Amino acid sequence: MKYFVTGATGFLGGRVARQLLAAGHRVNALVRSPAKAGELAALGAALFAGDITDPASLREPMRGTDGVFHVAGWYKIGMRDNSQAQRINIDGTRNVLEAMRELGIAKGVYTSTVAIWSDTRGQKPDESYHYNGPHISEYDRTKAAAHEVAEGFIQHGLPLVIVQPGVIYGPGDNSNLHTAIVQYLTGKLPMIPSGTTFCWGYVDDVARGHILAMEKGKAGESYVIAGPCHTVSEFFEMAQAITGVKAPRVRASPGMMRATAALVSVIEKMAPMPQEYSSEYLRVNGGTTYMGDNSKARRELGYEPRPLRDGLELTLRAEQKLLGKSSAYH
Repeated sequence: MKYFVTGATGFLGGRVARQLLAAGHRVNALVRSPAKAGELAALGAALFAGDITDPASLREPMRGTDGVFHVAGWYKIGMRDNSQAQRINIDGTRNVLEAMRELGIAKGVYTSTVAIWSDTRGQKPDESYHYNGPHISEYDRTKAAAHEVAEGFIQHGLPLVIVQPGVIYGPGDNSNLHTAIVQYLTGKLPMIPSGTTFCWGYVDDVARGHILAMEKGKAGESYVIAGPCHTVSEFFEMAQAITGVKAPRVRASPGMMRATAALVSVIEKMAPMPQEYSSEYLRVNGGTTYMGDNSKARRELGYEPRPLRDGLELTLRAEQKLLGKSSAYH
């Protein structure tokens, strides 16, 4: 089979492209800079210069393919400049799906997120849940709007499957989570938010979930492909058990995080703040629960994400290697 993949040089999209190539499929990868995608080309991907915000650049690499994986997205928390969120997450999704419709592509998989529901307040919603409230971050808001765009195309007959990961972790990440892991390993993580809960998906498992959605998913359906749910405290307690590096003792309560976020929201209007100390970042970590029930994906797709400890050990080993440290693992 021949597939068109957006975001193929990114953290998740790169894993999707590599798994497709390893399975013997052909991949047309849309990349903003072919010169920086040499590793992907060496694996056999055909590179096409373009961008999802440029509709004209989508048609040639998408034409004649058997399926589309639209993985590219804007994922930033605590950025002072969010101007790209609308163009990439919403307008870019519309551009990709419109090209797919025009070219008559047989099937597509669109990467949404459980973050479209923002704080689920301790509940694990399934795919039938619909959230109408305010969103905590610009990422949440724009991905929720993009999800609605995708559902609109489905209602008009586009053969599209939507997948909804939770937090994605693993070697090669460059998100706020990666920053926190490096801070932890180097003894610089100041505190851990209490009560904040995510569904943790190892990147290779989430990529596999995309391919299962293409192979087995029903057009018009959504599938939560989030991993097991754990608090951030549990995440770092597991990290301590694996590495022996002590996790911070300070636990910041949800009330403290929210109060600090309110104060910082005033300060950052006058002076820029680091991402991990921004009001948006503090709100996202203020006792929130970003969760989803993956029962449908397990049942219909055969999706089997690994336990958090297993993926975390692989991640920490890779990070410590990069940091030039040695550690005894048990």
